[in-house]
Amino acid sequence: MIKILMVCLGNICRSPLAEGILKSKLPSNKFIVDSAGTANYHVGSQPDRRSIAVGKKYGIDISNLKGRQFNIKDFDAFDYIYVMDESNYQNVISIARNETDKNKVKFILNEVYPNRNYDVPDPYYGGEQGFENVYKMLDEACTIIADSLV
Repeated sequence: MIKILMVCLGNICRSPLAEGILKSKLPSNKFIVDSAGTANYHVGSQPDRRSIAVGKKYGIDISNLKGRQFNIKDFDAFDYIYVMDESNYQNVISIARNETDKNKVKFILNEVYPNRNYDVPDPYYGGEQGFENVYKMLDEACTIIADSLV
């Protein structure tokens, strides 16, 4: 079983959307996909209504997901850890115990733009179009991830 973790700041916008998108592209009997936030603002909360809406628009239901905070045990539990931006990357790397932990952490948009370390913008304070844009970025990256793993 291959385990993949998506990480953003609050685990209510980008990472649950990335989790839902990637789950939709991989066989559930061979892959586990989860998400977490580097902050504890929304632990136990449902994803943002706008993330739920854009997912639903494309046939992906993330309404049952609950926010949780990234923790050191995630390095042991997951094979791949995809972060949404530089801040998330720094937060995750800062608690890595060794090079093995650090080597699991990747910028998700590096799948589309190798070695560029581009950020997936946080749509939280923006409008509906920001969530649509984020969905498209994540869908492209998740397609590449799925194609490389299946």
